[in-house]
Amino acid sequence: MASLLPAAMRMARLQSDCAAILPALAGNTDVVSFQDGALVLAVPSSAVAARVKQMAPKLQAALLGRGWQVESVKLKVQVARAMPQKPEMRSLELPPTAVQAFEELAESLEDTAQNKELVAALRRLAEKRR
Repeated sequence: MASLLPAAMRMARLQSDCAAILPALAGNTDVVSFQDGALVLAVPSSAVAARVKQMAPKLQAALLGRGWQVESVKLKVQVARAMPQKPEMRSLELPPTAVQAFEELAESLEDTAQNKELVAALRRLAEKRR
């Protein structure tokens, strides 16, 4: 794990340099790899890829100025899968007769230490559902 830290730090520095050079595209590009002078960027769509491709010479020159030996810039379109929508949570609605039954049950239970928490829970339930 410790051996990955320098590589991760290097990639983070490269990512921040790319974001500083191309601030308009910072949220749409991610550094995938940088090996043997080839910088690989991930983009979310072909439209963004076309834009980055137009700006690649500027990016390459600016990165060279910052000490990165970038010989080529390659792009990978990585379309993210649509996240499934969370199911809609419905609230439980009890009919008035059910609420009344809970209230009656709470009243009918004996007042003992064992029933104390149950009676309190039944009363809270009935109160919330009114």
